[in-house]
Amino acid sequence: MSEIVLINVTGEDRPGITAALTKILARFHVPILDIGQSTIHNALALGLLVELPREGGDCGVFRELLFCAHGMGLDIRFTPIDADDYEGWVLDQGQPRHILTLLGREIDAEHIARVSTAVAERGLNVDRIVRLTGRISRREERPHPLASVELSVRGAVDELAELHAALLALGQSMDVDVSVQEDDIFRRNRRLVCFDMDSTLIQTEVIDELAAVAGVGDQVAAITELAMRGELDFQESFRRRMALLEGLDESVLAGIVERLPITEGADRLIASLKQLGYKVAILSGGFTYFAEHLQRRFGVDYVYANRLEFQDGRLTGQVSGDIIDGKRKAELLREIAAREGIRLEQVIAVGDGANDLPMLSIAGLGIAFHAKPIVTQQARHAIANVGLDGILYLLGMRDRDVESLQLPAPSTQRSA
Repeated sequence: MSEIVLINVTGEDRPGITAALTKILARFHVPILDIGQSTIHNALALGLLVELPREGGDCGVFRELLFCAHGMGLDIRFTPIDADDYEGWVLDQGQPRHILTLLGREIDAEHIARVSTAVAERGLNVDRIVRLTGRISRREERPHPLASVELSVRGAVDELAELHAALLALGQSMDVDVSVQEDDIFRRNRRLVCFDMDSTLIQTEVIDELAAVAGVGDQVAAITELAMRGELDFQESFRRRMALLEGLDESVLAGIVERLPITEGADRLIASLKQLGYKVAILSGGFTYFAEHLQRRFGVDYVYANRLEFQDGRLTGQVSGDIIDGKRKAELLREIAAREGIRLEQVIAVGDGANDLPMLSIAGLGIAFHAKPIVTQQARHAIANVGLDGILYLLGMRDRDVESLQLPAPSTQRSA
């Protein structure tokens, strides 16, 4: 017969604690059934679940562990575990698991309290909390602060869509982003990211920029807004807007390219993913003229957008070939994934407009980024409070992971 005991060790962290305690267990041939350790600001919490023989051998183990802990200034506690409770705990490892990620400029106690309450109300148990972003200086201010905390939760989710909606509403009320994902193999093995361009990779709608120069800005902006809200068919809205640009001089495009505002975090995100071997695509209802400039800047692998048509150096008000709409974006995402031998579960799609919903819905990680309300409500994930590099934390990356990639310094220019 044997006895299962939980050993809890707390105190000031220092090198060699785990080594010293486990050496004692090894000398007594004690099996370790589980082990966990965390350190917050040099405060150690170490737990070991061990199996001890009942035939009197446990006293010597306890005595040596007590002496060792006392000599290092640590507190140690032994708790016997009922055999039935242990077996129930073992069976729990087959329960579904989900990952909740909080993203914001700062994560405070209210954020954690309200999210963990929502989880508990649905019968889910938080079994691990990890801060993904690095330590925060209280003396030096950062221009674009980022904070991210990841919670691992265990238990069956009856209605995942309901949980998504509840966490979305909760995040909106607190100005943080809360995402929930199934903790499966695909979450850790994404391989392709597909971006919309306008209002996603860049902080403008290029067609609105062209329209402003042409003197039809208000008319085009009104049509754009209807399309992005899903109130007007994209192809019809596109034709209407293009017709208003007829006669615009080609030289205008070069000027717009020079002042394209790149979205916060785009450099860091794409550079990190490229270092990890991701393929990157731009699937845009905008124009190849601008998308190809972004391709050169970021090292994008695939670009699909609308090709402007010129005659005598001026826009004809039409495009060459088929219009890239929402349906076509989803088709292109499938085609690229198949070409790369990647499952749809391994694809990330990012966009802001209604014409992005088809590709967001089929990607393993579809993200509405600073999106229109209809898109945020229908997408499974949303980022509204931080830049594009917030996606790194949805993938479970930590700041130190990104720093280890030795990325090139981001460009100080805003142009493409």
